[in-house]
Amino acid sequence: MTTSQIDNPLFIPLDLPCGAQLPNRLCKASMEENLADEGQVAGDRLAALYRRWAEGGAGLLLTGNVMISPDALTGPGGVVLQDGTDLAGFRRWAEAGRSGGGHIWMQINHPGRQVYADMKEEAVSASDVAVDIPGFSSLFSKPRALTEDEIKALIARFATTAALAEEAGFTGVEIHAAHGYLISQFLSPLTNQRADSWGGSLENRARFLLEIVKAVRTRVQPGFCVSVKLNSADFQKGGFDESDAEQVVAWLGDLAVDLVELSGGSYESPAMQGRDEGSSSARREAYFVDFAKRIARVAKMPIMVTGGIRRLSVAEEALQADSAGFGVSVLGIARAFAFDPDLAKKWRAGEAQEINIPIVEWKNKTLASLATMSVTRAQLERMAQGKAPRPNASPVMATIADRIRTTARTRRYKAWRRRTV
Repeated sequence: MTTSQIDNPLFIPLDLPCGAQLPNRLCKASMEENLADEGQVAGDRLAALYRRWAEGGAGLLLTGNVMISPDALTGPGGVVLQDGTDLAGFRRWAEAGRSGGGHIWMQINHPGRQVYADMKEEAVSASDVAVDIPGFSSLFSKPRALTEDEIKALIARFATTAALAEEAGFTGVEIHAAHGYLISQFLSPLTNQRADSWGGSLENRARFLLEIVKAVRTRVQPGFCVSVKLNSADFQKGGFDESDAEQVVAWLGDLAVDLVELSGGSYESPAMQGRDEGSSSARREAYFVDFAKRIARVAKMPIMVTGGIRRLSVAEEALQADSAGFGVSVLGIARAFAFDPDLAKKWRAGEAQEINIPIVEWKNKTLASLATMSVTRAQLERMAQGKAPRPNASPVMATIADRIRTTARTRRYKAWRRRTV
């Protein structure tokens, strides 16, 4: 190893509050794999995909959504982990993720109102506010407000899923409180219109998240990593904003949280897909970094930022502390790892300065976002089959193939639910 490699901030180990250590500062951030086996469990395809990513050298692998409840999935190919689930496939998944010497954390989630109507499940949320995407709102079920007993039951489910993840061999969990999913719905005043102790003030709106973190910590060992994914903002007028995020991070600092990942947006405002900030590609990359460095001033735990990084120079710059010595500790990279699973190894060797990722530039931004996700998922499908990524995949064909797979998986999911309810 050369002196320059040792000095590269991307490859300096990071000690976490719980005592665990990440071998470097690069994280394969979450992407929804939609690769569940029959019964919504983990199987050989997920193990193959994560073994491939583990070979690539990232210090941390974050899984896509693992759902805490069988009636609340972000998609019909999603994995569910609950009491009674066979852990065999999850153990293989965890072992594959650890095989490169890094960590694998399970992202645990509940979609709330962001449930597709064709899955024929009742949607729930903080309040009965439906998803509003012009021309696409009918794709989602109209939610009803959760009762207090149901809220407490969901808190317990998050804790159970975390405990099972630890039992299966995962080294941590990430509680998903961003991107417009259920916890984010409680945090946002646009979707949380409750008048009880779970709504109103920010303290009340954050209570659901804080109680989940507390419940998880009581069910796992002290050395098991517990992290939170939080929106820097919803990017919707009147929604959860940067000052709210700053306060929530401060509260999380008192709850033995090992890492906070900052992202942003929701189905209605998908900022996690990238934001147009003019002609500078550097500003389109790492588009949450500036805020992350500000929030690091109040954070008691390391901060991770995810969003758009694909160039080595931008990654190195993102890790540089500000004039007051505050900075980002971990970089989450998603789509770049889908198109080049060896990204971390190449950057460590000073190769592959920039990863070329296909950009879908259709006039309809919602359809473009769906096509972007379809092209990315096509790469995950290929790697799960032992094949190399194919960056030149047609967005149209990828979207059609994704739709066909989704339809088949929806039928399978509904049949499974009929057998188990």
